[in-house]
Amino acid sequence: MVDLDGLREIYAFSKTPGHAVYRGMHEVRPGQVIRVSRAGLSRRFYWRLEAREHPHDLGTTVRTVRGMLEDVVGRQLVSDVPLCTLLSGGLDSSTVTALAMDRLRKEGKEGVRSFSVDFAGYDENFTPDAIRSTPDTPYVLDVVRHVGSDHTSIVLDPADLMDPAARAAVLRARDLPLGLGDMDTSLYLLFRAIREHSTVALSGESADEVFGGYRWFHEPAAVGGDTFPWLAMPGVERFNGVVGILSEELLRELDLPAYRARRYREALDEVPRLAGEGGLERRMREIGYLNLTRFVQNLLDRKDRMSMAVGLEVRVPFCDHRLVEYVFNIPWSIKSFDGREKSVLRAAAADILPGSVLERRKSPYPTTQDPAYDQALSKQVAGLLDRGGVAAAQLADLGRVRAVLDRQEGEADLDGRAALDGFLGLNAWLEEYDVRLKL
Repeated sequence: MVDLDGLREIYAFSKTPGHAVYRGMHEVRPGQVIRVSRAGLSRRFYWRLEAREHPHDLGTTVRTVRGMLEDVVGRQLVSDVPLCTLLSGGLDSSTVTALAMDRLRKEGKEGVRSFSVDFAGYDENFTPDAIRSTPDTPYVLDVVRHVGSDHTSIVLDPADLMDPAARAAVLRARDLPLGLGDMDTSLYLLFRAIREHSTVALSGESADEVFGGYRWFHEPAAVGGDTFPWLAMPGVERFNGVVGILSEELLRELDLPAYRARRYREALDEVPRLAGEGGLERRMREIGYLNLTRFVQNLLDRKDRMSMAVGLEVRVPFCDHRLVEYVFNIPWSIKSFDGREKSVLRAAAADILPGSVLERRKSPYPTTQDPAYDQALSKQVAGLLDRGGVAAAQLADLGRVRAVLDRQEGEADLDGRAALDGFLGLNAWLEEYDVRLKL
C-alpha cells in the first residue's frame, strides 16, 4: 500500500534516508546496523560523516587525494572475473580508467577494457542545451588514445530505447516509478551489453557529490537558496516531469513544497559542523552533506539496480569511505581553488589525462536527441489514452497529459518528454505491481 507520504518520497526529488515508499516499510540507512531480537528492534550507526579540521595545504591535499585514488582503484581492480571501466569522457570516469590502466601496466598485466554508451547519429546531430554543452564520444576517444584502453562503444537507436521488453526490465529493476526514461533504458542496455564481456565494472559515479562537480555547488542562487540546492536550479522538474501532469487535487494533498521544506530542515539539523565555522565555508559543508546523504543515494540505487538486473557488479571508487571523509573536510577555499568544479580532483589527475578532458565542463549522463524517440513515446502514450482504463488516471490529470502530447507534436522538448516518460512509468508501475493507494 502507498499513502501520501509514499508518493511524496517519489515526487519530492530528494531522498529521505530510512524512508521507503510503501506504507509500513523502512530502509536501512547507510552506515547503520539493524538488530531484531525478542526485545524488539534496535538501530546503531557504525559509520557516519564527521566534521574535522583539515590538516593540509593545497599541494599536500592534491597529493593526498591522488594517493588515495591510486590505492582505492588498485584495491577495486582485484577480481577473479573479467573487469572493465565505464567511460563517458568526463573527468571522473576518465580518471578511474587512467588510474586502472596505470596500475595494471605496473603489475605487468593486460590493460583494462572500457565501455561507453552512444546513440545513433548523436555526434552529427548534437545540439547543446542548458546542461549538456558537448557530446561524450570525442572525449571518450581522446581518453582511449591517451591511455590505450581496449574500448567498445555501445550504440543505441530509438527502437532499442522504446523496446517494451527493455522498459519492462527497467521497471522490474527499479521497482518504483522513479525512472529517467531513455536514460534508464540506455543504462540498462549498456550494462546488458557489457555483461557479455565483463562481470565487474568500475564507475566514476559520486565524484560530483564528493568533490563539488554539479552546477548547484557554484550557482549563487542555489548556494544561497533556502532549499535543497538542486531544487533551486532552473529546469529541475525536467527530471521529475510527471509532477506536472498530476491532478490538481493530488498536488494540493501532497503539498510538495511543504514536504521538501520539512525534510530540508531535518537534513540541516544533521550536518556535522566545526566550532566557529561560518559564512561560505559553513554553507558549502551543508551543501556537500546534502549531496552525500540526500542526492547521491538515488543515483547509486539506480546504478546498482540496473547493473545487478543483468548480473554486473559495478564498483564505485569515489565512494570509498576514507576518500569521502577526507574530501568532505577539505575547506571550500581549497576545494574550489581555481574557480572551477572539482578543482582538487582535476589537479590530482592532471598528469594522466588528455588536456581536452581536463578542460571539459561537467556534462551529465547523455539522453538521446533523436526526434524518432519523442515520436514513438508520444504514439505509445496516445495509444494508452485511446485504450482507456488507464491506471495512472488515479493520480494523473489525463487532460494535462493530452496537452503535453499536443505540445510535443510541435517542437518536442525534454520537459514534455520527461512528463510522458514519467506518465508511462507511473502507469506501468500501478498495473504491474497492483499498487493499492490510500490517499
